[in-house]
Amino acid sequence: MAEVREVLGEAPEETALRILVVEDEVLIALELECLLEDLGHVSVGVAGSSADAIALGRTASPDVALVDIHLVDGPTGVEVARQLSRDPHITVVFMTANAKRIPPDFAGALGVIVKPYSERAVAGALAYVAQCRAGRPPSADALDGFHLAPALGGGAWTGGAP
Repeated sequence: MAEVREVLGEAPEETALRILVVEDEVLIALELECLLEDLGHVSVGVAGSSADAIALGRTASPDVALVDIHLVDGPTGVEVARQLSRDPHITVVFMTANAKRIPPDFAGALGVIVKPYSERAVAGALAYVAQCRAGRPPSADALDGFHLAPALGGGAWTGGAP
């Protein structure tokens, strides 16, 4: 992971984010939590349903929510994104294999990482979020595998791979 951070020009202490993982597949959630830790971030919890995700979003004070579209209670991730993105302190990023279900307005999310994801895509997306949160102009150079919402310069979204 150090090599990914070096490529992105990030030091973990500069970019440590509190991240809520909204994912109902336990193995994917565990793998993602390990990746987040390797990147120097902190997982504040894992939610597999929309109710759990919204509750954790309110109580765990995440900086970022990585939200899958299809959860244990159905394709409810879009509503989770809408709810969580109402909080100005939470940046929502979709992380899904169901990208065609993302509405044109991205439900308030910053962008999408399409599954299967790469470590580089996750690292680049989180570096971008950290730059935005720090008030620095974000660099789109490391956005390999991360597609910004159309309203943020990501271009037209057709639900395909970025």
